[in-house]
Amino acid sequence: MSADGQGRNHWFDDEAGPVVRPYAMTRGRTTSEGQHRLDLIAVVVTEPGTGDPESDPTLSPEHVEIVGLCRDVPQSVAELAAELDLPIGVVRVLIGDLVHAELVRVTRPVPPAELPDESILRDVINGLRAL
Repeated sequence: MSADGQGRNHWFDDEAGPVVRPYAMTRGRTTSEGQHRLDLIAVVVTEPGTGDPESDPTLSPEHVEIVGLCRDVPQSVAELAAELDLPIGVVRVLIGDLVHAELVRVTRPVPPAELPDESILRDVINGLRAL
């Protein structure tokens, strides 16, 4: 009999199947190389020429799914976490693995402070109209 007192395995849910703890997906890791760049709005893009990730035995199903999701449309870290229904910390570690394997790259949106000021753009447009 298991700890739940009902004779059922504590790590199995009849409806959902076996339960896998998030730390099992990351092999107990809570960080990865380059994780400091992986905030919620960082955008993940599949590297050009990336082959079939399913043929790589070192990748988990979650790794493969991340590559597949980013292949057609770049995805933010937050979008990937929501799509995979995994905690952000787990997704960051998985993305870090994929960056290290050179299957994806992470880009950052242009910060608002680096965008041209709207008044400058209006002056340019007005100057062009005056020509």
